[in-house]
Amino acid sequence: MTRIYTTIQISRPVEEVFNYVTAPQSWPKWHPSSIGVSGATDHSLEVGEQVVEEFIVAGRQGKATWTVKERVFPRRWVINGIINNSRNGGVVTYQLTPRNGGTFFEREFVYPTRGFLFTVLDLLIIKRRVKAESKLALKQLQTALNK
Repeated sequence: MTRIYTTIQISRPVEEVFNYVTAPQSWPKWHPSSIGVSGATDHSLEVGEQVVEEFIVAGRQGKATWTVKERVFPRRWVINGIINNSRNGGVVTYQLTPRNGGTFFEREFVYPTRGFLFTVLDLLIIKRRVKAESKLALKQLQTALNK
């Protein structure tokens, strides 16, 4: 398993940030890997709800079906992804904490490394690219919400 952990401070109330990041229609606005979403996209998703996301991650394009596994408003949200209806795409966890009049936002992406070749590619290339995309995503999220 590979773990990508990124954080950022956002100058907005925790409830506002939670509602924004857990409504999939906003993902393409701030996450560079998200190129489109379909299904339940116009609200903060509840446990059991699903959304389909078209993505490009580390140069690889595909579709993920994300299912909400945990939701503790406005502090924690966990989704599990299945890639192209066949394999585990990983787990994304958002943790939000009120801090300094705003929100300390933590994002964790844990994904499986399958097989020797993928593990080697992950160590050499993929993990670094995914981490850079995750850092950019949080900077873009901060910019979008701090306007």
